[in-house]
Amino acid sequence: MNFIVKQLNAEAQEGSAVAETTAVTNAPVAPAVVETAHDDFDWSVDKRNVAHYSKDEKLKYDKVYENTFVQIADGEILKGDVVALTKTDVVINIGFKSDGLISLNEFRDVQGLKIGDEVEVLVVEKEDRDGNLHLSRKQARIYRAWERIMEVHKTGEVITGTVTSKTKGGLIVDVFGMETFLPGSQIDVKPVTDYDQFVGKTMEFKVVKINETIKNAVVSHKALIESDIEAQRAQIISKLEKGQVLEGTVKNITDFGAFMDLGGLDGLLYITDISWGRISHPSEVVKMDQKLQVVVLDFDDDKKRISLGLKQLTPHPWEVLPADLAEGAIVKGKVVNIEDYGAFLEIKPGVEGLVHVSEITWANTPINAKEFFKLGDEYEAKVVTLDKEARKMSLSIKQMSEDPWATIETRFAENSKHKGLVKNITPYGVFVELEPGIGGMIHISDLSWLKRFNHPSEYVKVGEHIDIIILGIDKENRKLQLGHKQLEEDPWNALEETFAVGTVHEGTVTRKDDKGALVQLQYGLEGFAPNRHLNKEDGKQVQADETAQFVVIEFDRNEKRIVLSHARIWEQAIAEEKEAVKKEAKVESEKTKKAVKNIQSKVEKATLGDLGALADIRAKLEGGDEATK
Repeated sequence: MNFIVKQLNAEAQEGSAVAETTAVTNAPVAPAVVETAHDDFDWSVDKRNVAHYSKDEKLKYDKVYENTFVQIADGEILKGDVVALTKTDVVINIGFKSDGLISLNEFRDVQGLKIGDEVEVLVVEKEDRDGNLHLSRKQARIYRAWERIMEVHKTGEVITGTVTSKTKGGLIVDVFGMETFLPGSQIDVKPVTDYDQFVGKTMEFKVVKINETIKNAVVSHKALIESDIEAQRAQIISKLEKGQVLEGTVKNITDFGAFMDLGGLDGLLYITDISWGRISHPSEVVKMDQKLQVVVLDFDDDKKRISLGLKQLTPHPWEVLPADLAEGAIVKGKVVNIEDYGAFLEIKPGVEGLVHVSEITWANTPINAKEFFKLGDEYEAKVVTLDKEARKMSLSIKQMSEDPWATIETRFAENSKHKGLVKNITPYGVFVELEPGIGGMIHISDLSWLKRFNHPSEYVKVGEHIDIIILGIDKENRKLQLGHKQLEEDPWNALEETFAVGTVHEGTVTRKDDKGALVQLQYGLEGFAPNRHLNKEDGKQVQADETAQFVVIEFDRNEKRIVLSHARIWEQAIAEEKEAVKKEAKVESEKTKKAVKNIQSKVEKATLGDLGALADIRAKLEGGDEATK
């Protein structure tokens, strides 16, 4: 190119010299003209050459010159050669007038970049503000990557990308050199919480969404897994049959069962189909990610919901009972269920027997099975009945020991005294255990000679020991009639004279209601004062916790009842006071009558004065008669 320029300059200078010589020889002599320096200089003449081109020739050669350069436009993508490398930049020749510079940062993914390598670049600007050619390898890669991403989005092709970093809600994936977004929900079919484990990994993806306006793409790894699972599901479903045995992996455990992954198809293993024995939670038998052989029990018409069984792979325990398990055999079992009527003992997984409440103890006292048994406790029991066909078994705990009622008369004879443990209290009596299997009831009326109780718990509590006497034995019904007050003599016989009707005693009101009050007397005796007999002289009533004088108005030894009155005491005092006044007036009247008779017998004839005295005596006498009325 430099050679062509020199040749053109030489030809131009040569042409100029010939023209100048000709002009000097032929031109007429002109008068001298004063000129400024260089005004006659012809810039188009090159004195080194005499060549000269016409206007058409000049245009032709200019066109030839321009065609030696590549014609480019902003935004165009083309290939270029690496012609030089500096510490910070790469020099790229694309055949344009000048070379372009691209930062080395855009070649970080290229190992061993060297001069002569061919790279694809995008023309950002043919001339920037400094007149330089602005190229970008990164933008060229993004452009090509976007074209490729749009293509695979349409075709559904599987692509490979590298997870470069973690971001809010997901991961950034480099696909074809362009950053795409992988949401956390699209990483796997299982929930993922640790995103860091995927950074730096190369994985396969599908482009599931694009935004052409902002050139943004969303990729999914989960879609690939689901497509694989769907293919496996279709294959499994096509061969699915009831009774078929499959291998699955436990993927989730709930209270009602475990979900199994059958290799692309999910099935549910209900808790009742996990074990022949009773379990409270599936996690007692199966664990997460555990591989199990399961049998297909059922599936719906669409074959999307599958019921699985684990226990069905083994024979039912009732079908393989040991030969020595028969009536009369001694077995050991664990309490797996408790009802009001008894408890179920699990002899072996899937084989249970019922211990009825009547077979817990030899005693005839009521027993609450839910208080006697606890889940998980183990007991030895005797097999009472066994029905293998109905798969039922009844057990007995009490028959593990000898029947204590067989010798009841010799060990607990009537009128014998013992100490027992209070096991239960009802409104009508106290149940006392003398020894395991032997017990009876103390009626509420047999607790005390003197006190009346509204409830036996006022006298004794459950768990306390109490002295008793055997009042009667009912061997057939396994009942003992017990007494407590009979340990002492009946004090009512000795109290009849002390608390005779009319006697006055000091007492304290312990309880009061609308009907009357209970009064605590001496010797631990209690009496009852009706409401109207609690009135005081001042119009008020004796109140609870108040001590006052009471008179006995009724004493019934047979009914063990004493009726008291406080009002009768002050009412009787008033009546006695009135009676005393009446008697005194009567005596005075008798004396007056006697004096009158004496005077009448001495005076034969009355004078006026005598008559006056007589009138006074008569008036006094009549006044005395009125007072006695």
